[in-house]
Amino acid sequence: MEGYLGEMLVDINDTPFKGYGKKDWALYFIEHYGQYDGENHKQWTMDQVARILLGTKVIINKASWANGQFEYRLNLDKPTKKYKKWVKSVKDGEDGPNTYGYNEGVTP
Repeated sequence: MEGYLGEMLVDINDTPFKGYGKKDWALYFIEHYGQYDGENHKQWTMDQVARILLGTKVIINKASWANGQFEYRLNLDKPTKKYKKWVKSVKDGEDGPNTYGYNEGVTP
Protein backbone atom coordinates (compact mmCIF):
# COMPACT_ATOMS: atom_id res chain seq x y z
CA MET A 1 0.00 0.00 0.00
CA GLU A 2 1.25 3.46 -0.89
CA GLY A 3 2.10 6.11 1.69
CA TYR A 4 3.40 3.81 4.43
CA LEU A 5 4.54 5.97 7.36
CA GLY A 6 6.06 3.23 9.49
CA GLU A 7 5.15 1.70 12.80
CA MET A 8 5.60 2.62 16.41
CA LEU A 9 5.17 1.00 19.81
CA VAL A 10 1.85 1.83 21.43
CA ASP A 11 0.50 1.58 24.95
CA ILE A 12 -1.97 -1.30 25.27
CA ASN A 13 -4.38 1.07 27.03
CA ASP A 14 -4.71 3.02 23.78
CA THR A 15 -5.79 -0.07 21.82
CA PRO A 16 -8.80 -2.40 21.61
CA PHE A 17 -6.63 -4.91 23.51
CA LYS A 18 -6.89 -2.97 26.77
CA GLY A 19 -7.62 -5.38 29.58
CA TYR A 20 -6.39 -8.48 27.75
CA GLY A 21 -4.98 -11.14 30.03
CA LYS A 22 -3.02 -14.31 29.23
CA LYS A 23 -6.15 -16.28 28.34
CA ASP A 24 -7.40 -13.53 26.01
CA TRP A 25 -4.05 -13.35 24.21
CA ALA A 26 -3.81 -17.13 23.93
CA LEU A 27 -7.26 -17.31 22.35
CA TYR A 28 -6.47 -14.36 20.06
CA PHE A 29 -3.35 -16.12 18.73
CA ILE A 30 -5.25 -19.39 18.24
CA GLU A 31 -8.06 -17.59 16.39
CA HIS A 32 -5.85 -15.41 14.19
CA TYR A 33 -2.89 -17.70 13.49
CA GLY A 34 -4.05 -21.25 14.21
CA GLN A 35 -6.00 -21.56 10.98
CA TYR A 36 -3.01 -21.40 8.63
CA ASP A 37 -2.27 -24.59 6.72
CA GLY A 38 0.92 -26.42 7.52
CA GLU A 39 2.22 -28.25 10.54
CA ASN A 40 5.04 -25.74 11.11
CA HIS A 41 2.57 -22.83 11.26
CA LYS A 42 0.40 -24.66 13.76
CA GLN A 43 3.48 -25.51 15.86
CA TRP A 44 4.42 -21.82 15.83
CA THR A 45 0.95 -20.92 17.06
CA MET A 46 1.11 -23.48 19.87
CA ASP A 47 4.55 -22.21 20.84
CA GLN A 48 3.33 -18.60 20.94
CA VAL A 49 0.41 -19.64 23.14
CA ALA A 50 2.80 -21.49 25.48
CA ARG A 51 5.02 -18.41 25.70
CA ILE A 52 2.04 -16.19 26.49
CA LEU A 53 0.66 -18.54 29.14
CA LEU A 54 4.12 -18.71 30.71
CA GLY A 55 4.40 -14.95 31.03
CA THR A 56 5.92 -13.63 27.79
CA LYS A 57 4.65 -10.09 27.15
CA VAL A 58 2.79 -9.17 23.96
CA ILE A 59 4.25 -6.08 22.25
CA ILE A 60 1.87 -3.96 20.18
CA ASN A 61 2.99 -1.72 17.33
CA LYS A 62 0.74 0.47 15.22
CA ALA A 63 1.55 0.65 11.51
CA SER A 64 0.15 3.75 9.77
CA TRP A 65 -0.40 5.02 6.22
CA ALA A 66 -0.78 8.56 4.89
CA ASN A 67 -4.43 7.92 3.97
CA GLY A 68 -5.29 7.39 7.66
CA GLN A 69 -5.40 3.59 7.60
CA PHE A 70 -3.59 1.70 10.33
CA GLU A 71 -3.22 -1.77 11.71
CA TYR A 72 -1.91 -3.26 14.93
CA ARG A 73 1.03 -5.62 14.64
CA LEU A 74 1.65 -8.03 17.47
CA ASN A 75 4.94 -9.61 18.50
CA LEU A 76 6.12 -11.34 21.61
CA ASP A 77 8.89 -10.07 23.85
CA LYS A 78 11.88 -12.24 24.77
CA PRO A 79 10.79 -15.56 26.28
CA THR A 80 10.58 -15.74 30.05
CA LYS A 81 12.71 -17.97 32.26
CA LYS A 82 9.52 -19.86 33.08
CA TYR A 83 9.00 -20.63 29.37
CA LYS A 84 12.62 -21.72 28.91
CA LYS A 85 12.36 -23.99 31.95
CA TRP A 86 9.15 -25.50 30.56
CA VAL A 87 10.76 -26.17 27.14
CA LYS A 88 13.68 -27.86 28.89
CA SER A 89 11.25 -30.06 30.83
CA VAL A 90 9.51 -31.01 27.54
CA LYS A 91 12.85 -31.96 25.96
CA ASP A 92 14.10 -33.93 28.97
CA GLY A 93 12.63 -37.38 29.03
CA GLU A 94 13.01 -40.39 31.25
CA ASP A 95 16.14 -41.33 29.28
CA GLY A 96 17.92 -38.09 30.11
CA PRO A 97 18.42 -34.53 28.90
CA ASN A 98 17.32 -33.67 25.37
CA THR A 99 15.57 -37.01 24.88
CA TYR A 100 12.73 -35.30 23.01
CA GLY A 101 12.60 -32.43 20.55
CA TYR A 102 10.66 -29.23 20.72
CA ASN A 103 9.70 -27.42 17.53
CA GLU A 104 9.00 -23.67 17.72
CA GLY A 105 7.46 -23.80 14.27
CA VAL A 106 7.49 -21.16 11.53
CA THR A 107 5.64 -17.84 11.53
CA PRO A 108 2.64 -17.93 9.17
